Amino acid sequence: MSTTSSARLMDGTAHARRLVDETAVRAAGITRRTGTRPCLATVLVGEDPASVTYVRMKQARCEKAGIASRHIELPATTTTDELVAALEGLSRDPDVHGILLQHPVGPHIDERAAFEAIAPEKDVDGVTVSSFATMSFGLPGFVSCTPGGIMRLLDAYEVDPAGKRAVVVGRSAILGKPAGMLLLARNATVTYCHSYTTDLSSAVREADILVAAVGRPRFIKGEDIKPGAVVIDAGYNPGNVGDVDFDSAVTRAGLITPVPGGVGPMTIAVLLAQTVDAAERLLGLA
Repeated sequence: MSTTSSARLMDGTAHARRLVDETAVRAAGITRRTGTRPCLATVLVGEDPASVTYVRMKQARCEKAGIASRHIELPATTTTDELVAALEGLSRDPDVHGILLQHPVGPHIDERAAFEAIAPEKDVDGVTVSSFATMSFGLPGFVSCTPGGIMRLLDAYEVDPAGKRAVVVGRSAILGKPAGMLLLARNATVTYCHSYTTDLSSAVREADILVAAVGRPRFIKGEDIKPGAVVIDAGYNPGNVGDVDFDSAVTRAGLITPVPGGVGPMTIAVLLAQTVDAAERLLGLA
């Protein structure tokens, strides 16, 4: 970190820990009242090392939060139809309250078809079209976990998006697009930037709140960041680096998320919280 740092770090690890602790209390209450532990099913296709590690991390967090975990491992040769059938089976299983399909699933699989096989009431990762629609309209449902974690971090640091200019760099269906919609719902003026954006630097310079979600290491440079801006780095690239050049950005931002330790822990914490939300609804407690 630069010795001339002026930005406050947004400690996602600490805030995620608090959310997991709150979730554990809620999960224990469900178990006492019903004799049933909230259950998250994870589905992994193939043996991608990063995905395997991530799923194990989620299973460990489940245990800490008093959430049962069921893991389904499918071979890399799994077809779209086979994956859809597995997800539909979990959707019908009354003992499963939340379903997470670890992605990517391989280029030969229709990922969208797989996501849509998850019942909306168990879509605790917020990846279905139904979840995006309910989130966009402010209706009851589940938000995409990383954008949901971003909003919780903004709240934790008392950042009110209302009236602010928010710039989202990236437009993926489960990160960039929902992040922008959640900011819009909180009355920010939102600009989406992507690979077709001309003069990206000028757009970034106008951001009071910047969400970097493009999947390119150190893509956003500090010189383009508005002094005092809130910088949310939702990227995670090889070498534990984000989409923002942290060393240059930290000297200009007002608040900034580190990588790791910023958005990542919040993503998992929101996943667990939404699993308990799903269990409450499915068990008739909410």
